[in-house]
Amino acid sequence: MPWRHHVEILNKINTIDEAIYYIQQTIANNWSRDTLALNLKTNLYARDAKGINNFQNTLPLPLSDLAIQTIKDPYVFDFLTFDKPFIERDIENKLIDNITKFLLELGRGFAYVGKQYHLEIAGVDRYIDLLFYHIELKCYVVIELKNKKFIPEYAGKLNFYISAVDSLLKKENDNPTIGILLCRDKNNIEVEFSLRDINKPMGVSEFELTEILPENFKSSLPSIEDFEAELSDFLENDK
Repeated sequence: MPWRHHVEILNKINTIDEAIYYIQQTIANNWSRDTLALNLKTNLYARDAKGINNFQNTLPLPLSDLAIQTIKDPYVFDFLTFDKPFIERDIENKLIDNITKFLLELGRGFAYVGKQYHLEIAGVDRYIDLLFYHIELKCYVVIELKNKKFIPEYAGKLNFYISAVDSLLKKENDNPTIGILLCRDKNNIEVEFSLRDINKPMGVSEFELTEILPENFKSSLPSIEDFEAELSDFLENDK
């Protein structure tokens, strides 16, 4: 590993375990210095393999262990900026527009298949938010985006799509399809209850975006100069 990578880690990390993690990940994934810096900035060490999931109950070893390593919590999409209001479809579009950065955040092994991927089920058109294939896991990965707090009904819908992909797309030599639900917020106990008796492998994680203020709201905020003037007046009157 290049010396400047070591310097980057030494400047940002205070514990041996964390430093070893970043060294191992850099070597395994052939990270550039910029990629390493990004993962340090978003604290990948604390997020890696953290999403709530039922993989141990629904996948055989060692597949379950490998699947657990693919999920993070939260996912950080700090390369996206939005004015409010925005909906899931806006997020999907921007993620695909930034597919290289999106794949980097998802992690090694993800191959993009499609957005709003069409399936016809019982004569009804259905659309999966995002569909990937994981090369190391040898399985399809269904990703559903919810720009809201998690509710149990979301797990049922994801379970439906996983079953559909297993029936319509999965080949004989593919492993069982995995689902990942990305939401803006969640109650971990509620998620655990929702996944407890589902027999399809899935995980639930939060995701974070960079949100920007609308122009009309920005204009109503005081400028730095206004704030400094108000502060000066307050200090002057307080004497």
